[in-house]
Formats: sequence, structure tokens, C-alpha cells
Amino acid sequence: MGRGRAKAKQTKVARDLKYRTWDTDLDQLKRELSGDQGGDRSANGENDGDDSDADDYHPRR
Repeated sequence: MGRGRAKAKQTKVARDLKYRTWDTDLDQLKRELSGDQGGDRSANGENDGDDSDADDYHPRR
């Protein structure tokens, strides 16, 4: 007992994901699939060419 509200929420989220209209940028998708991303940019839009902050990491010992 007590699962009704949780199940209703899961059903609502599942329906939302199934029937939502997605605004897909087809030109960006085409660029990503062809490998042309215009420089050293990663999938999340950050510049991966500079690792200057990698030297700042010092793990605890």
C-alpha cells in the first residue's frame, strides 16, 4: 500500500517523455554526426583544448 502516488507520478513522467514534442536542431545534429564541430569544442559546448585547470587538482593523501 502507499504506492499509488508514486506510480501516478511515474506514469505522468513516462507519458510526458513519450508524447513531448522535441525541438530538435537538425543542423546541429548534422554537424555532430559528420564530425564538424567547428574547433575544439566538446559535446557540452566547453572548450576542451585548454587543460590549465587540470594542474590545480590535488587529491587528499
